Order: sequence, then structure tokens, then C-alpha cells
Amino acid sequence: MPRAHPRLAQQTTARQLIAAAAQRFHSARLAYGHGTLNADDEAAWLTVHALGCPFEELAARLDLPVPPGALRRAQRLFDRRITERIPAAYLTHEAWLGEYRFYVDERVIVPRSYIAELLRDRLQPWLPPRYKPKTILDLCTGSGCLAIVAAHTFAQAQVDGADISSAALSVARRNVREHHLAARVQLKRTDLFGKLAGLHYDLILSNPPYVGVSAMRALPAEFRHEPELALAGGTDGLDLVRRILVDAPQHLNAGGWLVMEVGHYRPRVERAFPRLPFIWAETSGGDDCVLLIQKEALLSAAPRVQPSTTAVARRRRTTSP
Repeated sequence: MPRAHPRLAQQTTARQLIAAAAQRFHSARLAYGHGTLNADDEAAWLTVHALGCPFEELAARLDLPVPPGALRRAQRLFDRRITERIPAAYLTHEAWLGEYRFYVDERVIVPRSYIAELLRDRLQPWLPPRYKPKTILDLCTGSGCLAIVAAHTFAQAQVDGADISSAALSVARRNVREHHLAARVQLKRTDLFGKLAGLHYDLILSNPPYVGVSAMRALPAEFRHEPELALAGGTDGLDLVRRILVDAPQHLNAGGWLVMEVGHYRPRVERAFPRLPFIWAETSGGDDCVLLIQKEALLSAAPRVQPSTTAVARRRRTTSP
């Protein structure tokens, strides 16, 4: 383990600790996107974890000396962040979507979804006023984050979280327990809709893998700590998107909605499905990331698309009995 940074002394304040760590992160040219977007926020997040205090208390502690034990913990976190390029969320085993905290480790992708932003406003104004789904599916649930946020948002709904990865579902089960939602959130192992025959929902949410082959090759080291299964979307990134659009109508109740995140691939999706009247929600990432479409609109211009050979190969490689 690298030695402590020479500028950090016993009387280092939290403000000085964060500034020194941010400078090291800048120099190391780290990549962000797993809960923070810059070196300063990343350093603050890791410092809060080392201090063992809520983030809201950091401001009051900025000019107080950091206790020696916390200083050592912080230094170890900074060193690992730099030398191993591990995302801070995996170092701290926590990630946040809005007000909700989730346990994470390298069995799941770090939660980050524009759909969570839309759930804060109950999917308004894009869905009908006073929309109250009773049954919800979070497809490709990973850590269970969107299933859990949806359950908190729509308190009367029963929610299913589905994923192909048994390892990811183990993490999701922990999060469901910690949010005290075991009575309303059920987890299912399935390759998309494969084992959901006969099940229908008022609302389907999905943040599927959508990173194309060329983009996968260019990913920074931090993103390579995440499961490839949760990122890779085939040659153009749309393998799973195609399958979801084809099969979703069979699992939506009348008047039901599909809400799906597709990265910044709006032009690509619209070229692939020119007849589908997608609604594109405005999010902090722009209006090219999250599509909404109702069952009847999907059926009116039903896409007839076979899964690509990449998708078929992926299923054979990752699905076990």
C-alpha cells in the first residue's frame, strides 16, 4: 500500500484533506460517472465515508482536524482509488439515487439512471395526471435500485425486479431487505421476459445494457470494474433494446407504459424504429436518453425484429439451467 501523502499531517482539516485528494485525483486523471462527476466531489464523498458521518454534516466539519484513524482510512481510500481505479461506490459499498441509499459491490453496475429523476415526479408530465400503476416491472434490475425507488414512489404498487444475473439479484435482495420492501418487491431471475410468461404490468421500467462494441473498447478503467453483462449491448448497443420493444406489449396491461433508458442513442433508436411514436423525456442528461411509449402505440406499429446474432450468442453464453 502506498505511504500517506506527505502533505497530510495530524492536524489536517477536512477541507485540506479534500483539497489534497482532489489534486491527486486531477493529477492521476481519474474517470468519474459512478455517483460523482469531478475530482472535488469524489474526494468529498470518500472523506465523508472515512469520517463516518452523514454528508450533510461535512460542512460543519470542514475546518476541524480529521481524527488520526479517519485520516488513515481516507488515505487508504484515496490510494486505492488512484492505484486500482476502483469507483468510489465500490470502495464505500454505497451508492445513491436521489434520497435513497443502496449497497453495491462489483457484482452489480453502480446505480445511475435518469429514470430515477423521472420517478421523483411520478413520471409527470409525460404520463396521465394522477397515474397510479398497481403492478410494475423493473427489467434488468441489477442492484434493485429502480424497483425500490418505484416501490417508494407508488406506495400501493407491487413491483417485480428481473435480472439474468443471480449474483446481481443477491445484491438486490440485500437492498430490498434494507428498504423493508420484501412484501412488495419480488425478484426474479430471467433473461428479459423469458420467464415472465403470463405476467402483465401497468408500468415497465428498464435501464438495459446499451453500450456498443466500439464504446466498450474505449471505456475507462473505472468502468471495467463493472460487470460486462450489465453494460454490453451488442454491436450498436441496441440488442436488448430491440428485444424489449418487441416483447413488452405482451406484458403490458391495456393503457400500460414502457419507460426505457437508452443512453444518448435517441437518433439510433429512431432510425431503427421509425414508425414508433416515442415520447422523449427531458432529464438532466438531455432529451435523448429516456423514451416512453404506451402499449397501444407499440402495437399500432409493432416492430418485427429478430434478436441479432450478438444477442443470441450472449444469451447462450450467460444463461444457465
